[in-house]
Amino acid sequence: MAEANWYVVHTYSGYENKVKVDIEKTIENRNLQDQILEVAVPMQAVVEIKNGVEKAADKKLFPGYVLIHMVMNDDTWYVVRNTRGVTGFVGPGSKPVPLSVEEMASLNFKIPEVVVDFEVGDMVVVTAGAWKDTVGAIKSINETKKTVTISVEMFVGRETPVELGFKEVKKM
Repeated sequence: MAEANWYVVHTYSGYENKVKVDIEKTIENRNLQDQILEVAVPMQAVVEIKNGVEKAADKKLFPGYVLIHMVMNDDTWYVVRNTRGVTGFVGPGSKPVPLSVEEMASLNFKIPEVVVDFEVGDMVVVTAGAWKDTVGAIKSINETKKTVTISVEMFVGRETPVELGFKEVKKM
């Protein structure tokens, strides 16, 4: 599995939330939760004064743009690019350029540190995807990719390694 990065998508002005909802529906319908991880419309809390009355409100930080945390491949590119209201990815030509960790930090997006209580040899149950409800033993843990490789018995007596994300398994 490739590494997920943050990408910026340009949308029609005022369509940011609609694009976010549409992409999230498509993720669910096409079962792409492991490839498109998060869709965000960055908001900023502001205080507006109208007719002498202060009112707290949220304002879009980047009108016309949506941030997407995803693994870039042909399927995910197609899904995002062909969502109604999306005009394209930000980047030179047709090649999307991911945001750097520094750029995300400057937007106050923290890259969450995932702490797992798994160890090699632990028995886990798969919670999502094609292997849902399958039980297996952890053979290896990859902290950088945030994946575990478990050994699953597909046919009687035949062990098969399966790589899954941290969020797809839970300890028994």
